Amino acid sequence: MSNQDGPDGDRDADPARLLARLRTVEEAAERIGTTLDEQATCAELARFLCQHLCDAAAVDLLDAEGTGARSRSPAALRRVATAGLVKVLEARFPDEGPEPSDGGSPALRALAEGHPVAATAILPGGRSAGALSVPLLAHGRRYGALLALRAGGSFTADETATAHFLARLTAAHLAHACRYAAVQGTAMDLQRALLAEPGRPHPNLELATRYLPSGSSALVGGDWFETVRLHYGRTLLVMGDVMGHGLDAAVDMNAYRSHLRYVASTDLPPHRVLRQLDAAVAEEETRRPATCLLAQVDPARGIAAFASAGHLPPAVFSREGVADLVRVPVGPPLGTGVGGYELVTRTLTSEDILLMFTDGLVERRGEDIDVSLSRLARIRLPAGAGVAEALDEVLLRLDGLHAEDDVAVLAARLRHHPGAGPAEPAAL
Repeated sequence: MSNQDGPDGDRDADPARLLARLRTVEEAAERIGTTLDEQATCAELARFLCQHLCDAAAVDLLDAEGTGARSRSPAALRRVATAGLVKVLEARFPDEGPEPSDGGSPALRALAEGHPVAATAILPGGRSAGALSVPLLAHGRRYGALLALRAGGSFTADETATAHFLARLTAAHLAHACRYAAVQGTAMDLQRALLAEPGRPHPNLELATRYLPSGSSALVGGDWFETVRLHYGRTLLVMGDVMGHGLDAAVDMNAYRSHLRYVASTDLPPHRVLRQLDAAVAEEETRRPATCLLAQVDPARGIAAFASAGHLPPAVFSREGVADLVRVPVGPPLGTGVGGYELVTRTLTSEDILLMFTDGLVERRGEDIDVSLSRLARIRLPAGAGVAEALDEVLLRLDGLHAEDDVAVLAARLRHHPGAGPAEPAAL
């Protein structure tokens, strides 16, 4: 008998198997969980299984109410990913659907027992296949189960252990995805709540606003707008963008909004509002910088006064629908403590539409900002369009629904207000 056939040969083979398994799990760590998307993570697991262990794979996830680790009652499963010989797998192990009728399916058995379940499956034509169902468990929670099918043979102990590791790895990523989704949902709810009810402008100003969260962005941004009533029929229009994304950006956005309301209540001109806001925020070291554009609109005098803290310029559309970008001197973003903001004024008529926006509306990756702004300037609105119609047209022309970043946009137009008395001019 040779050494390879005896006990020594078995011991010599063990390191080779362990090394192969180690390489597999190292590769899995790189290829599974590359995003925080639940369905993408499950698809990565199914593909990886088919490349290394089986001929067909499926991943079924539990509904939220069925994730208790100790619950042994049948739960609703939904199939979110498949790979390999999908038709063969689904013919033998169909999707459980929202209300499974058989609590003894391999996926549900694995979930109930908390460990891999091996079985022999009979395929169409009478052929036998090895089937393996493994629960997706992590941090005391059940997320679902993976199902692997191999034609012609069962799974070895090493392969079962590898599949068990891949299932736990995937479940850990799903746990991260769930926590991320919860934080993302909180940030989105906060931002929507803050933007749903901007302050009311004076009746002599017609206003329309839109906020579009980016469909491709991984995190919610800090875009915001606001209106503040001032004395003598004037209204301060605000467009801002906190740098960064996530819950922190949404919280900082709320802080900027609160600061601005307080400073604006003193009825200072826009450049001095920015100066005080910048100084106040600079003292709070944890606050993120933000860009901001202010427009103090005075319908009685037909004048708008602008000041910018690192923000893109507004546009004014004439009665004919032709756009004109307002040249506003750009100061540093808020929160730097540098100051240095300047004021510029221009006339507005009751037929003009003022448009203020965040950079997500116009900016495109790899494109110079002047090119982006020129695209906006080339837009021609329908003659006599209202403010809401103007916003919808601009968003349509610039494909705002598919922007790479969040989009906040505001449109305003002077409205004749019968019976309004003469306004007292405020010092700028």
